[in-house]
Amino acid sequence: MGILRTAAEGGAEGSMKGTHASSHSPPLYSKMATVDFDSSADPEMDLTSDEELEREAEGFKEQGNAYYVKKDYPEAFNFYTKAIDLCPKNASYYGNRAATLMMLSRYREALEDSQQAVRLDESFMKGHMREGKCHLLLGNAMAASRCLQRVLELELDNSQAQQELKNAESILEYERMAEISFEKRDFRMVVFCMDRALESASACHRFKVLKAECLALLGRYPEAQSVASDILRMDSTNGDALYVRGLCLYYEDCIDKAVQFFVQALRMAPDHEKARLACRNAKALKAKKEEGNKAFKDGSYEEAYDLYSEALTIDPNNIKTNAKLYCNRATVGSKLNKLEQAIEDCTKAIKLDETYIKAYLRRAQCYMDTEQYEEAVRDYEKVYQTEKTKEHKNLLKNAQLELKKSKRKDYYKVLGVDKNATEDEIKKAYRKRALMHHPDRHSGASAEVQKEEEKKFKEVGEAFTVLSDPKKKSRYDSGHDLEDDDMNMDFDANNIFKAFFGGPGGFSFEASGPGNFFFQFG
Repeated sequence: MGILRTAAEGGAEGSMKGTHASSHSPPLYSKMATVDFDSSADPEMDLTSDEELEREAEGFKEQGNAYYVKKDYPEAFNFYTKAIDLCPKNASYYGNRAATLMMLSRYREALEDSQQAVRLDESFMKGHMREGKCHLLLGNAMAASRCLQRVLELELDNSQAQQELKNAESILEYERMAEISFEKRDFRMVVFCMDRALESASACHRFKVLKAECLALLGRYPEAQSVASDILRMDSTNGDALYVRGLCLYYEDCIDKAVQFFVQALRMAPDHEKARLACRNAKALKAKKEEGNKAFKDGSYEEAYDLYSEALTIDPNNIKTNAKLYCNRATVGSKLNKLEQAIEDCTKAIKLDETYIKAYLRRAQCYMDTEQYEEAVRDYEKVYQTEKTKEHKNLLKNAQLELKKSKRKDYYKVLGVDKNATEDEIKKAYRKRALMHHPDRHSGASAEVQKEEEKKFKEVGEAFTVLSDPKKKSRYDSGHDLEDDDMNMDFDANNIFKAFFGGPGGFSFEASGPGNFFFQFG
């Protein structure tokens, strides 16, 4: 507000000086004799006519001043315009109207009036001051500096001109820093520089557009949209603002709407290279993504994988679309049994968009498929915290159950059978593993080997006891701790072995030489 108030500093000329004109105005009145005059005396008639016009114009100016003091700027503008229409060579009238236009935030028109004022009167200090402030507000720091230097030539100690000159120098420095930062893709620094510059150049569309573009590149789309929309409300044909609106939509994966804005921007500014490139990328990205989707639906997974990979190379800046492409490629990867690659793609998608629930779900399923249950639980917890649906709750509970089960002995793994093994398959597996790890078979081995084989023999017996008992197997498969279920979990591997092979005398190991055994059944 400080800049806008000082923009018309001192108000309109003459507003605080009674009814006399500015020192830069030509004399308003002449002594007129109240005598009859000959209608044919043209010079005297012209003089009288000019004086009447000046008197009438001065009256309009005074009315404009009164409205200006009341802050009724539209009416003040109307009366200053009437004064200018009558006396278009009076610098102070343009100066007053410029001050009014500045209060109405019509800085480009105010700049024109200020420039006209100083053209009419080169020594009009307030005219130079207003021209400088208009340039500054519009972001033309170099032009502003020239005008303010002229003010200081006319009035060396003008503190306001000195301060505005410092502001102009600051703007030039912020512009320089922003240009370097943009080249380095340090968009946060560009936004910072433009915010600082806009404190003095609040009407500069160029600074606002650059800020909006960098906000879009930072993924801060609502802020970028807001800045661009503000510009378009004032100038619906601004090609830069139309480009930024399109850019936001493009980065939010609304590609069809984005293309419309890019086309409109190119219509307003045919040489807008950024809009042309963005439009081309948007169309290419959409086409490649749709090709990948079609290949996936047709079951051509390898082709779909390649198409999504190609799409990912089109525009690294399109975060949201690329996150979806990574997730799509992960889905294809899981179909191709490239589970580790699928997990990596999901991680890349999440890095681009931390709110992307679908990527968390896909990665969690891949973790489940690779028995990385702790990681799966972590992802499902994230999903459930974000969207507390029944489906997500069940997925989380299932992952937690599998994690719990994974920390127990895997009896299926001990016997070397699948989790869907039949009773007969379980018996055959026990027979094989029990004979393989029976202590008698390893009686000639080292103490260390004997100890290890005895441990495995006991685990085989324990596994068989659980998996051969339908009730225990059911409880085990459902993840329950059998020790907590009042079930008899005392195992004697030798008794289990004897019972399986027919009791005492039913089976023995006999050595036929060092390290060699044969089996004998009774």
